[in-house]
Amino acid sequence: MLKLKYVKKLRSPESNNINHSGRSHIAETMQLEGDLRSTGSIDIAGLVNGSLYVSDVVVTEEGSVRGSIEATHIEINGHVEGKITADVVVVGKTAVIKGDIFFKQTLRTEEGADIDGYIKRASNGEKNSEEDIAIEEIVEREEQQTTVVHKEYHKEDV
Repeated sequence: MLKLKYVKKLRSPESNNINHSGRSHIAETMQLEGDLRSTGSIDIAGLVNGSLYVSDVVVTEEGSVRGSIEATHIEINGHVEGKITADVVVVGKTAVIKGDIFFKQTLRTEEGADIDGYIKRASNGEKNSEEDIAIEEIVEREEQQTTVVHKEYHKEDV
């Protein structure tokens, strides 16, 4: 009986009162090999050799990821080699990215960021929006005009 009271005391609400920010952290001195999956948020200051599947991720200036990243919100200030997919992507001025970026809602890049890859708005599984259709029509018109000018040029030469 005495032990039971003692155990209850350890599990009392007072001991559960831990002050935690709710964010995980991979420190500068850490290296993670393999994929990381979490429903929470994570800050990366170390090296991750694998893909990340998280809710929210911040890659600090010291941080590096070699693998794809899928998240709701991504902020990159360090190095990433791999495909990036998120609703919101923020690319800081110190970021170096080698890979494609797919975003659904917002993309913000600061001057000085180094991006070597394609940037594309993902469609959320919907058909092309009016904006996407308008952009495609402009590109097609430019291609047709170039073709017409090119053909006229050849007619004049003959």
